[in-house]
Amino acid sequence: MAPHHLPFYLAPGSGTDVLMVVMGIFLIGTVLWVGTLYWKLHSLPERMAHKAQKLQFEIVAVLGIISLFTHMHIFWVAGLLLAMIDLPDFGTPLRSIAGSVERIADAAPGEGRGPELPGLPPVEKPIVKGKEHSHV
Repeated sequence: MAPHHLPFYLAPGSGTDVLMVVMGIFLIGTVLWVGTLYWKLHSLPERMAHKAQKLQFEIVAVLGIISLFTHMHIFWVAGLLLAMIDLPDFGTPLRSIAGSVERIADAAPGEGRGPELPGLPPVEKPIVKGKEHSHV
């Protein structure tokens, strides 16, 4: 008892609903696209911190994982802010200072004064006579 000219969005009584199949494929594609967009957005701080120091990258990665599992966005925001900030490199100068102090500590008295500078007279090493003992 159906009319002869049905609208295109109504399924015929004996066939497949084409509009439902098209919308199902569209829905699956949209869900996959939004999921990919979410993962790219979620990994944004890690990709930004990848060029930074190793410690900074690891902290940002841990903050990203914590935010993923706890669903607390504050960790993601903290990771993003940390990835955007260039932390100064304190390790290299401190390692250099520590190496210099070790060399000075291992040097005999009068050694470890560094290279002679051009144009200046050489540094004379002190003459060390016998060891003096204090009687306390």
